[in-house]
Amino acid sequence: MASFSKSQKGVERTDLPISMRVLKSTRSLWAGQNHWGIGGRELFGALGPGFLISVGYMDPGNWGTNLSAGAGFGYQLLWVILVSNVIAIVLQIAASKLGIATGKNLAQLIREQLSRPLTYFLGITSVLAILATDLAEIYGGMLGFNILFGIPLIVGAVLTALLVMGLLAISHFSHRKVEYVIIGLVSVIGLVYLYETLLLQPHWGGVAFHTVVPQFSKGSILVAVGILGATVMPHNVFLHSFLSPLRLSSPDASTKERRRVLALSKFDTIMALNVAFFVNAAMVVVAGTVFFHRVSPSSLDLTTAAATLTPTLGIFAGVAFGIGLLASGLASSTTGTLAGQVVFQGFFRRSVPFWIWRTLTMLPALVLAALNVSAVNVLVISQVVLSMQLPFTMAAVLTLSCRRDLMGTFVNTRWVTGLNALVTILVTLLNVWLLTSILLPG
Repeated sequence: MASFSKSQKGVERTDLPISMRVLKSTRSLWAGQNHWGIGGRELFGALGPGFLISVGYMDPGNWGTNLSAGAGFGYQLLWVILVSNVIAIVLQIAASKLGIATGKNLAQLIREQLSRPLTYFLGITSVLAILATDLAEIYGGMLGFNILFGIPLIVGAVLTALLVMGLLAISHFSHRKVEYVIIGLVSVIGLVYLYETLLLQPHWGGVAFHTVVPQFSKGSILVAVGILGATVMPHNVFLHSFLSPLRLSSPDASTKERRRVLALSKFDTIMALNVAFFVNAAMVVVAGTVFFHRVSPSSLDLTTAAATLTPTLGIFAGVAFGIGLLASGLASSTTGTLAGQVVFQGFFRRSVPFWIWRTLTMLPALVLAALNVSAVNVLVISQVVLSMQLPFTMAAVLTLSCRRDLMGTFVNTRWVTGLNALVTILVTLLNVWLLTSILLPG
């Protein structure tokens, strides 16, 4: 089986899975550089990994929590979207920096630096978390097909899986086009909510106020924690730590080059996640304008939301909602497959063909769809699994980033360590709160 450790020799690999060669293709944008001044070409070439990561922040889980927030509390929880975005940027930059400084991804470093029992614990729980996440992404895709074309959920799940495999397979012909496809899907999601927001013409003063002024009301705390839980996910951390070092021209890149790559990675991350911020905020604005005081949040799911939009904004708004949901499911399911392969090869030094991974994650979705389990319940279950695993991943990033023997001159300063520790503690406490609130609602 191929392992990532061998790819550190600077030799072009042809035995990696197709989906891994998609990610390696972006290195060509950097390898021919004779200088590291930042210009338009460098900034454009930097875009890609951040957008692959950003789709996880606009996945069907986010759609569910954002709709609940808007329908239940109007614009009140917009500030939670902003705080979640800041936390996500801090965490993703930390993961990117870890990969660029060491030339290895988080899963590899955990296997090399931590004890074997802890490695297997983190590896197994990470795989389970990615499977749970991918289950929700499949649900998003099949709901999109159902909303748009009336296709039965089981058939929609199969179509979603096949399309994702197709997206990964085109890397055999043109690697860079896969990143373009993902960026295109993210653009579709953004345009859908831009269109619906412009149709609504919300109260912009209220939107601005609630974006920067924290407020809570009865029952809103649990939803706020749910927004954060749906935003920060383990598989994005592993995937970003793998993507970032692929931007280096060689495994022996100089410190100056690594710093330049890190700077451009920060630009890419901030740009992509700010797009995700505006999309998530737009979801809350649309839901707050259309559903607040009109539709009970307990009766609102992704399918009824699309149906409810139609009489309010017209048939094209409902169609646009379905298109955006389908794009979200396809894009996030694609990156979930990539993250699964990163985790498997990093932790267990085993390569899993993308079609096997896609089949593994499709089968539970088919079973649940056949049993008529509601999409909301599936999203809640996936969120519980993510909440249980996320603190361990964040703690691993924090621990490894503070080690000078690994990071060299890229080791975290005290204030960066303090910031990352604060974010880790905050996310951990909120996710534990979310988990206990779901399991012990009384």
